[in-house]
Amino acid sequence: MDLKKLYEECRTFRRFKQDEISKADITEALDMARISSCGMNAQKLRYIAVLNKDTVAKMQPLVKWAGFLPKELGTPKENECPTAYIAVLKSKDAGAFIDVDLGIATNTIVTMLYSKGIGSCILGSVNVAEAEKLLEVPEDLSLRLVIGIGYPDHKSSITEVTDDLKYRMDENRDYVVPKLDFDKVVKII
Repeated sequence: MDLKKLYEECRTFRRFKQDEISKADITEALDMARISSCGMNAQKLRYIAVLNKDTVAKMQPLVKWAGFLPKELGTPKENECPTAYIAVLKSKDAGAFIDVDLGIATNTIVTMLYSKGIGSCILGSVNVAEAEKLLEVPEDLSLRLVIGIGYPDHKSSITEVTDDLKYRMDENRDYVVPKLDFDKVVKII
């Protein structure tokens, strides 16, 4: 898949087929995040891949989905939930660049997975205390976000902004994501 096409199609997904994801695919994506650029080469991010079905099921109520959509539309039903999660953690002594590092690493993970047909949803609204307890996070780390992953069971497409930036679902329950025009976002001088 060419890189431009990859970025155009790698959207957020919130409904997943219940097919198991290869541990090798997840390992490869996490390895690429491990070697991705980071501020001062500090390497202050850590990852927990949640593949065990029971633990995956226990993660579901600890995350919130699709803030712009009614819960009955934006939250996956039981047979649509991610089949795995990746928890992204930061060292408690992480410096000023950690949010940049987090963005680079997360982008690396989701694009690597999508290049293999695996969709994702980056979840920032997480019951951190309960998730850290479930995942047995060491005290020197803190959970920053969770990525729900699985094979997509819907489509997600980009459209021009009409009246607002809120994403929505069409009549097929596929996601439509409005993006601002290039000239509203970029100035070339």
